[in-house]
Amino acid sequence: MLDTSAFDLRRYIQGNTHSLGVWITLVALILFGLMRYENFGGSYNISSFLNYNAMFIVIAVGMCFVIMTGGIDLSVGSVAAFTSVVAAYLSPYGVQVALPGAVAAGMAIGGLNAFFVVAMRIPPFIATLATMLGAKGGALVISGAQTVSIDWTSNFTKLGLEKAFGILPWTIVITIILVFGLWILLEKTSLGRTVLAIGGGEDASMMMGLNVNRAKVLVYVISGGCAGMAGLFLASGFGAGQPLEGVGWELSAIASVVVGGTLLTGGMGSISATVAGALLLGLVFNILNFENGRGVISLSAYWQMVIRGAFLFVVIVFQSRVASTAKKGTI
Repeated sequence: MLDTSAFDLRRYIQGNTHSLGVWITLVALILFGLMRYENFGGSYNISSFLNYNAMFIVIAVGMCFVIMTGGIDLSVGSVAAFTSVVAAYLSPYGVQVALPGAVAAGMAIGGLNAFFVVAMRIPPFIATLATMLGAKGGALVISGAQTVSIDWTSNFTKLGLEKAFGILPWTIVITIILVFGLWILLEKTSLGRTVLAIGGGEDASMMMGLNVNRAKVLVYVISGGCAGMAGLFLASGFGAGQPLEGVGWELSAIASVVVGGTLLTGGMGSISATVAGALLLGLVFNILNFENGRGVISLSAYWQMVIRGAFLFVVIVFQSRVASTAKKGTI
C-alpha cells in the first residue's frame, strides 16, 4: 500500500508559502516563452541564458545568507568587479590559480565587512557601503581604469568557453555545486539554524547560547566569496577584467532574495527560491529580447528596466497574496 505520509503536497505548500509565488511565476513565464517564441527552448538559448546568469545566481545566494541574519551587503557588485580584475591578472597561471585567488580576494573583503559589523558594531548598511566604494576604487586603481585582458593561451579560457564533459558550461557546473553546498549548509547544519535564529532575534539567540558573532562573520565571508566567484565568471565570460562592471548588481541580488520570499528583516529564507528569483529576473530580460527580435515592438534597454521593475512589483504582490491564501488553507 502507498505510504501517503512520505510526501504531503498540501503540507509542503503550507510550509513554503513564502516562496510559492516565485515558483508559480517562473513556471508560467517559461511556458509563455515556449509557446510564443521559436528556439526559446533550444539548447543554445538555455545554455547562454544560464551561463550569463550564473554570475547573478551566485551573488544572490550569498546575499541570501546575509539577509537571513537581518543584515545587508551592498558591496557585492563592486567586489565582483574587483575580483574580475584580480582573476584577469592571475589568468596566465591558469584557472587553478585564478579561481581560488578571485574567491579569496572576495572572502577577504567579506571578512572586512564582518570586522566592521561584528567587531566595530557599525550598521551593515554603512559598513558595506564603505567597502562598496573601496572595492570599486580598488578595481579602478589596480586596473588603471582600463579593462584587463585575460591570457588566452592558458586554461583559464576553458571556464567561459568550454563545456564540462561536453554537456554544460563550466560556469553552470560550478554554480550548481556551489548552490547545492550552500543549501546543505543552510538546511542541514547548525550554522544554518543559527543564521535563521539570528534573523528571528539576535538577543534571544545569544541568550540561547548560540555563537552569533561567528555566524555573522561567516555569512559575510560567504557573501564575499560568492561575489568573488561572480567576478571570476565575469572575467572568463567577457575575456577581460571589468572594473566598471557590477553597478547595481547588489540591487539585483537583493531583488532575487526578496522575490524568493526571504524576509528583509531576517529569520526566513530559502536558497532554492533565491535561485528561482534570480532566474525569474533574468528570464524577463530574455523574453524581452525575444520580443524585440519579433519586430512587432522595439523596447530600448531603458524601457526594459522599467518593465522589469514593474514586473518585480507585480510578482511581490502576487507572492504575498499566494502566501496569505495558502496560510488560510484555501489552496
